[in-house]
Amino acid sequence: MSYLQVDDLLEASKSISTLPSMVELDIQKDTVRTVGSHTRNLLRVKRGIDMVKVLFEKMLVTEGNSLRDAASVAYAQVFAPHHGWAIRKAVAAGMYALPSKSQLLKKLNEDEESAKAQLQNFVRSSAPVIRYVEDLFTSRNLGIDW
Repeated sequence: MSYLQVDDLLEASKSISTLPSMVELDIQKDTVRTVGSHTRNLLRVKRGIDMVKVLFEKMLVTEGNSLRDAASVAYAQVFAPHHGWAIRKAVAAGMYALPSKSQLLKKLNEDEESAKAQLQNFVRSSAPVIRYVEDLFTSRNLGIDW
């Protein structure tokens, strides 16, 4: 998830009060799929949140100290369908550079139990946000697979 997309949505929120209004403005301007549009940025931020959600779900049920399998599954489910061959291969290679679960927890100043609670909270809290954005797109026949 790019900070540029998050910053764009933050800036848009200063003059557009709701996500449906923001999407409607892009529909009216015929810029929904235009690079840099608020709607396109919203979809990409939603994917970033979804990636983290799936990663955390997999971390919660995966035994062992490796993050590679959880991250690979999350990437394959969320981002891979939208990336070309070269990016998918680069991401696959990058999976070998991931820290171990224990290294990550140490960097975050968490232990296994406190991390578990945080991961569960994110999964639980992010699900309705993801669903809301998906429903917003599908209710306007915009789709989410582009």
